Amino acid sequence: HCEIITDLPTFGEPIANVTVPVGREAVLVCIVEDLAAYKVAWLRVDTQTILTIHNYVITKNKRIGVSYNEHTVWNLHIREVHQSDRGWYMCQLNTDPMKSQVGFLEVVVPPDILDYPTSSDMIVQEGANVTLRCAASGYPAPNITWRREGGDLLPSMDGKEVNVVDGPELYIQHATRRHMGAYLCIASNGIPPSVMKRMMLVVNFPPMVWISKRTATVGFGQHLTLECKSEAYPKAVNYWTKGKGEIIANGKKFDTHIAGIGYNILMKLTIKHFTHLDQGEYKCVSKNVLGEVHDTITVSVSDDNEVLSTGLPRHKELILAENGYNSGFSTVALPFIIVSLLATTQCLYAIAI
Repeated sequence: HCEIITDLPTFGEPIANVTVPVGREAVLVCIVEDLAAYKVAWLRVDTQTILTIHNYVITKNKRIGVSYNEHTVWNLHIREVHQSDRGWYMCQLNTDPMKSQVGFLEVVVPPDILDYPTSSDMIVQEGANVTLRCAASGYPAPNITWRREGGDLLPSMDGKEVNVVDGPELYIQHATRRHMGAYLCIASNGIPPSVMKRMMLVVNFPPMVWISKRTATVGFGQHLTLECKSEAYPKAVNYWTKGKGEIIANGKKFDTHIAGIGYNILMKLTIKHFTHLDQGEYKCVSKNVLGEVHDTITVSVSDDNEVLSTGLPRHKELILAENGYNSGFSTVALPFIIVSLLATTQCLYAIAI
């Protein structure tokens, strides 16, 4: 009496789960031992769709393929993977009863910042509340962080200033000119590359001007330099006037100089070889579409000629500047007016204010 035993095929190991970025090729591997005359099929579990049977592709999906090695290693190929391909896949043997095992295909998607509802560049009036928004797609869901270009600090919800703010919205309460600049929305989910959008926040405000001293006295024949700081946005027209409003232009008598960074402007006016005719009110004026403002300094000739009684040539300069005033370009830290007298031998006199 003889008994014939037929061995059924078995799976050599579980199907490894696969993770691929969208657009790449995914390969799920099913290892079968002792297949003999049995067949291997691949199915999509959630739709119960037969994809391949043995070395034939059944589905009409042209991105699906099958390959094998010595009837042991059976590979399901999914080319140009879509997000919709995410799910469970079954390797099935037509034994009786049927044998099967499953593996999961994870499709990851790098972040992409959406045009809507992501904010674009914004223009607001000073004092307005501002909300910048950033939305991104991707899988896993991206994290959103905010930074300021150049490393400037950001306002946080608790009123403190920080380097980074997390979340899809950045709220700025009562925006000021200090908040003007570029903001960076960064989306990342661990799938490279991270993406970024730059948003420009413009804060408009009417001009403001400051003159450090309201009055000045200068010796006859001296040079006098006045300074005026202004802030405005949109950028202002800045100039000096004298007397009843005559605009001062560069020439033999006057030198004007304007320099600025962003909304900060430093205006300088040098009056050369000061005489009694130069006495009076000088105004620095700043105006933009939101308004006009000025500040005034009154300058007169000193009757005290002690400093000038040296008999030296009258090439002198007096610089009037605020004590410790920081213009944003240079800091004048001397708490006095400087009078420089140039001669064959140079002398420097300092007269305390």
